[in-house]
Amino acid sequence: MAGSTARLASTRVPVAAPGESVGRLLEDLRGRDYDSVAVTAVCEGERLVGLVTMERLLKAGPGTAVSEVMDPDPPVVRPDTSQERAAWKAVHQGAVLAVVDERGRFAGLLQPQRLLEVLLEEHTEDMARLGGFTATENSARTASTENVSRRLWHRLPWLLVGLIGALGSALVVGSFESQLERTVLIAFFVPGVVYIADAVGTQTEALVIRGLSVGVPVARMAVRELITGVLLGALLSTLAWPLIMLVWRDAAVALAVSVSLFAASSIATLVAMALPWAINRLGRDPAFGSGPLATVVQDLLSVVIYFATATVIVT
Repeated sequence: MAGSTARLASTRVPVAAPGESVGRLLEDLRGRDYDSVAVTAVCEGERLVGLVTMERLLKAGPGTAVSEVMDPDPPVVRPDTSQERAAWKAVHQGAVLAVVDERGRFAGLLQPQRLLEVLLEEHTEDMARLGGFTATENSARTASTENVSRRLWHRLPWLLVGLIGALGSALVVGSFESQLERTVLIAFFVPGVVYIADAVGTQTEALVIRGLSVGVPVARMAVRELITGVLLGALLSTLAWPLIMLVWRDAAVALAVSVSLFAASSIATLVAMALPWAINRLGRDPAFGSGPLATVVQDLLSVVIYFATATVIVT
């Protein structure tokens, strides 16, 4: 079972009966090939009843029963316990762990070397993820040290999509030329609406990519982040209306900007969650693609929303 203690457990370890003498056990260890003799499993049939360390065996007399020097309540884990949880338990208890099933049957020992490998793998994977990569340390290292041609190959396609989107935005603005001619004041607020929507989306995008990098699914963030986006849009639109009225004294334009800010900010949150998730599902790194793609989609939507709203309210 991948990622569980079942695949890590070593069965090539000494096994003794409770009534066996220490001298007999030590004699039986000679000439045999074990993964480790540091700990001996003490079993009655298939059921584990204790563990005994080599230090205790060497300290005891030859005629001492193994049951007298064993730990009758050793630290154990189930075969389906995650390897990370097992490693955490071994570190905090400072002991070799025995793997037993639900019936108490012995399934092997978790050797310290194997658990150290697990901790190292988890550490390097977490460091890679915290750097914005969702695969492994090798992916992070490769992306950081790759040559210029590879860097261009990874980044340029997303930026070309952004360029196409920028041209699309220009076409959208041009299609509202008549409205701009009638009310030039509308044009003043295009950069502001686009910027606010981008800023809200960028904050959500950063949270989603950070969450994906440490294994938090988008579903766990979706509801709270959507509510946050809607509330931010409502607060920003509420603040914008009196400020525009105070400076420009145009109620229609103020209302159009406020409604647009609310709608664009709310939709930007949705876009900023959906795109990193989709790119991640496609097996691509969202750290490269989400920014340029989310920006162009949000910009287009913000411009369309603003001019459509202004057309209805102002002109």
